[in-house]
Amino acid sequence: MNKIKLYGADWCPDCRRAKAFLKENQIDFEFVDVDLDLHATALVEKVNNGKRIIPTVIINGKSYTNPDNSTLANILGINEQGTVQLFGADWCPDCRRAKSHLSDNGVNFQFIDVDENVWATETVEKINNGKRIIPTILINEEPHTNPDNATLTQLLALETVKETKVYDVIIIGGGAAGLTTSIYAQRDRFDTIILEKKAIGGNAFLTQKIENYPGFQNISGPELMEKMEEQARTYGAKIATGVEVAGIEIKDHKFYVKTSTSDNYVGRSVVISTGSTYRRLYIPGEEELIGSGVHFCATCDGAFYRDREVLVVGGGNSALEEGIFLSSFCKKVKIIHRSKEFSASKTYVEKLSKIENIETHMDKTILEFLADENGLFKEVKIKDNITKKEQSIPGDGVFIFIGLIPNTDAFKGIVGLNEKGFITTTGLANTSVEGIFSAGDCREGAIAQVAAATGEGVLASYGIREYLKK
Repeated sequence: MNKIKLYGADWCPDCRRAKAFLKENQIDFEFVDVDLDLHATALVEKVNNGKRIIPTVIINGKSYTNPDNSTLANILGINEQGTVQLFGADWCPDCRRAKSHLSDNGVNFQFIDVDENVWATETVEKINNGKRIIPTILINEEPHTNPDNATLTQLLALETVKETKVYDVIIIGGGAAGLTTSIYAQRDRFDTIILEKKAIGGNAFLTQKIENYPGFQNISGPELMEKMEEQARTYGAKIATGVEVAGIEIKDHKFYVKTSTSDNYVGRSVVISTGSTYRRLYIPGEEELIGSGVHFCATCDGAFYRDREVLVVGGGNSALEEGIFLSSFCKKVKIIHRSKEFSASKTYVEKLSKIENIETHMDKTILEFLADENGLFKEVKIKDNITKKEQSIPGDGVFIFIGLIPNTDAFKGIVGLNEKGFITTTGLANTSVEGIFSAGDCREGAIAQVAAATGEGVLASYGIREYLKK
């Protein structure tokens, strides 16, 4: 748990104040008297560039010099509603979504990075019965696994304000396509809001390295998406995360965007850029082991497998890209593909052949995911497509990259969809409903690339401009 040391002295008023505040809020800490411990005095001087300033508080290895009570409350997540601790990681979209929601509502919370603190990872696994699920949030030590914004609002009794404004443009989805649309729409002086179910950035945020976006020889997905988000906000776009759209109602030439909570948004036009979700295998053991060794995002969960052996399922660009990323810190990566050859581009196939700790298992069908006695993934059962022989391939974790499913269920019966659920469009990203546009990976014919998504966002913005000028 938290490791808190307060270096001070009994005669020091601020030390007594800090000690009293921690005790009042039932925060465990160790008090070290600098008058009685020469090593403590030396440490305080080192932390404060030679100055003996007390109290000096060290929390999980980070030092704070004479923090006032409000600073301590902010650092440790102390609120009137209780103490809030968020176990997560910077690369986790849902962690970013939860952090934004808490910050936007003025809630103090202590962020504990599972990548930096081994004890934090162990705490998360213990709470979730061996599963590494983040964010895990403790409110007065009561754990809540990946609560959505509505749940957090209820748990912390946060005040909510009903949305009554009419926007020129409502963008559903905050990936590259949605962000680009908002930038162009705001430049056209259209009042714009982005509604995002999780965190801004979409699937691109989960990509470790992007090497084919114009202007950058290579850039990380998080860095590129953060730049786009910053630009959208700079131009005046409003961004609301943790908002799950349930449908759209059309009335009096306006679009009423309904959410899973009581909040609704009204707009003169709508852009659907909800992206897509990772496809599953739907074989025995998969559902039960999600979070216990079965994953769909190497950038999200790969860090848990440093210096261990992992499996990658798939043969397209995403599978090879993520496999190469995992090989940079995993002991071994085993790629399993159902066909004789990879469908990925030559660039990725050539890179793969030069990496010594990657091995490939081609023309194999995965039959089942198997667990150990603790309920954690241990191996996959496969069948050779030629010999029909079955065997098992062990690993500490497995990552599945076999394609995408469009996130369009909320729009069935509202706009036209093809047989696979992708939104059909014509002209300037127009859907079957005038005033509703679509861009990005949820659209029929979309190319799952960031550069293509930004182009579609531009196209949609031109469609909006033409529609709103009528």
